[in-house]
Amino acid sequence: MRIARTLEEYAPHVGEKVIAEIYEHARKLYGTKIVHINSTYQGGGVAEMLLSLVPLMNYVGLEAEWRIISGRTEFFNVTKRIHNCLQGESGELTPEEQELHIRTNETFSEYTKIEHDAVIVHDPQPAPLIRFYKKRQPWIWRCHIDLSNPNTQVWSYLKQFILRYDRLIFSHEKYQPKNFPVKNYIIRPAIDPLIPKNQPLSDQEIEKLFKEFEIPTDKPIIAQVSRFDKWKDPEGVIDIFKQVKKEIDCRLILIGSMASDDPEGWQIYENVLKKAGSLIENREIILITIQHDLLVNAIQRKANVIIQKSLREGFGLTVTETLWKGRPVVASNVGGIPLQVKDGVNGFLLDPYDYTGFSEKIIYLLRHPETATRLGKAGKEIVREHFLITRLLKDYLKLLNDVFY
Repeated sequence: MRIARTLEEYAPHVGEKVIAEIYEHARKLYGTKIVHINSTYQGGGVAEMLLSLVPLMNYVGLEAEWRIISGRTEFFNVTKRIHNCLQGESGELTPEEQELHIRTNETFSEYTKIEHDAVIVHDPQPAPLIRFYKKRQPWIWRCHIDLSNPNTQVWSYLKQFILRYDRLIFSHEKYQPKNFPVKNYIIRPAIDPLIPKNQPLSDQEIEKLFKEFEIPTDKPIIAQVSRFDKWKDPEGVIDIFKQVKKEIDCRLILIGSMASDDPEGWQIYENVLKKAGSLIENREIILITIQHDLLVNAIQRKANVIIQKSLREGFGLTVTETLWKGRPVVASNVGGIPLQVKDGVNGFLLDPYDYTGFSEKIIYLLRHPETATRLGKAGKEIVREHFLITRLLKDYLKLLNDVFY
């Protein structure tokens, strides 16, 4: 399987009208040079979206590129703190941490030319770049995280850079800063239905992958597909699993790759290991950290219930992926998840601290597979209509037309 490189390959999923609309929005932008800048090529939804979005931008007539800001471990420790604080964590950035953030961006600018017609900067890591270039083009800051209740000190620090941008993009209306003087847009994230993670798999292919990774299939499976991150609360997932297991003999799979710009991942993983204890040895809980899109695909299709117990969630593309595969989701009613999951229609939404509610809904779905099937079918249609990569491409083209024309 391969990543699709032609727009027409998406027509069976979205229809020819959508394809024609994309070409219409691209016409005035032929030859326009665009560069996306973020902090990692893999691990997380931003990189995954760019992996599909950039080639499609090129296919419809733009000249799009993708660059990665580099930095030492200390830089990513600081940017992870910025990320956490913007999602509401307490604390402050020291002057030394601010200096490291700024100087790493300055160093990047010294050996990276930007001669494009527009620059799209993703998230806080490369946000200060705009200070170190002579602006000859529009700069757009795309924020993928939950900014509904940011740490005041850290947001105040970041704003000095964000104010320089010409446009801002957020995933949710709740994340838009109040009375902010820069024009901003809402663009929801999306998945690519044609990449290996989301393409159809036969029962035989799923069985082969489970055998290859020695994952037993002798009992119902609950799974959470997410980075090992405090905001995804994998330890809380284990507590819920223990409650469910008292009623139904089942297995939990936690799978998530480690992003190169997330230095906390391995520490969270170690905490999860300790929390799981003997359940790991008995293969009642299975932890997987490798980057393997086909395995993720297989687990999402095979699992009886997918859980997403996020404490904060900018959007939650793993939820989108699960809905696309027709599986039921029991998820936290936070961030961008309610944009996708309609309670009782295509899944269940709960307060992230309602462990009893989570366990009861999971048990209900395990005992009522016909309900799980109904919810799954409804979920796929919501994704088809609102959360596929073609809609994301069209939204970017519309924004660029607004910027230039």
